[in-house]
Amino acid sequence: MAKKGFIGLGSQGGPMARAMIDAGLEVVLWARRPATLEPFADTNATSADSVQALGRQVDYCAVCVVDDAGVSEVCSELIPAMPRGGVIVIHSTIHPALCRSLAAQARERGLSLVDAPVSGGGGAAAERKLTVMAGGDDAAMAIARPVFETFAGMVAHLGDVGAGQTAKLVNNNLMAANLALAHRAFALAESQGLDREAFRQLVGVSSGRSFSFDVRARMNAPTDFRHGAALLAKDVRLLGEATGDAGDYLPLRDVALSFLDLALADGSAAGPDPMP
Repeated sequence: MAKKGFIGLGSQGGPMARAMIDAGLEVVLWARRPATLEPFADTNATSADSVQALGRQVDYCAVCVVDDAGVSEVCSELIPAMPRGGVIVIHSTIHPALCRSLAAQARERGLSLVDAPVSGGGGAAAERKLTVMAGGDDAAMAIARPVFETFAGMVAHLGDVGAGQTAKLVNNNLMAANLALAHRAFALAESQGLDREAFRQLVGVSSGRSFSFDVRARMNAPTDFRHGAALLAKDVRLLGEATGDAGDYLPLRDVALSFLDLALADGSAAGPDPMP
C-alpha cells in the first residue's frame, strides 16, 4: 500500500490525520514538536525525523500548517523530496497565488498539487464531517478525493489550482458580512423594544436564520469573537489581494469589516470564542 504523509497536526489537522489512519491508510507523520505525535502512539502511523525523510516515503502528502510562510517552508523541503507522480495537498487557508506558484514548482518535479482548504473546525474533523473546497486537475483530484472522503462530509471540486482557496475566502467573507447583518438586526430589534431572547428564538426558526446569526446570538458583545474575527479579517485581506479589490468584493468587504472592526476593537477582554 502506498504511504500517505501528513504535516500539521493541530486542532484540525490532527483529527484529519487520525481519520485517514482509522480508514486503513498507511500514514507517515512529521511534526516540529515530538509531543504533537503522542496522540498517535496507539495507531499504526509512523513518523519521520524531517520533512525530506517523510517526502521520500510517500506518494501523497497533506499539509495543514498555519499560514503562507509555513506552507512555503514545508513545500520548499517536500517538493524536492517526493517521487515523481506524487500529489501534494494544501489544506491550509492561504493566498491562491501562492498555491499556483507552488503547483508550478511541483510540476517541474513531476508532481501535482491540489489546494483543498477545509471548513468546520476540529469538531467536524473529529466527526468526519469537514467540508473540503478543492482546486486542481481531474487526475490529481481522482487521487485525492478518496483520502478527503475519510474525513469529509462534502468535497467540492471548484476548478483549477487556487479555486479552493478563493472559494474559502469568499465563504469566510460572507460569514463575516452575515455576522454584521445579524449584529445590526439584534441592535435594531432591541432599539424597538423587542425582548432579545424572544427575538433570538423567533429568528432561530424563521427565514432570517443563518449560521452567523446563531454565532452572534451566543455573544454578549462583538469582542467575544476577537479570536475568530482575527482569522476572518486575514481572509478578508487575502480576498482583496487575490481579486485586486474587484468591484464585487468591495461592498462585501465593507459590510464584513463593519463587524470585524468592532470585534477587534481595544477594550474589554475577549470571552470564550462562540464558534462551535
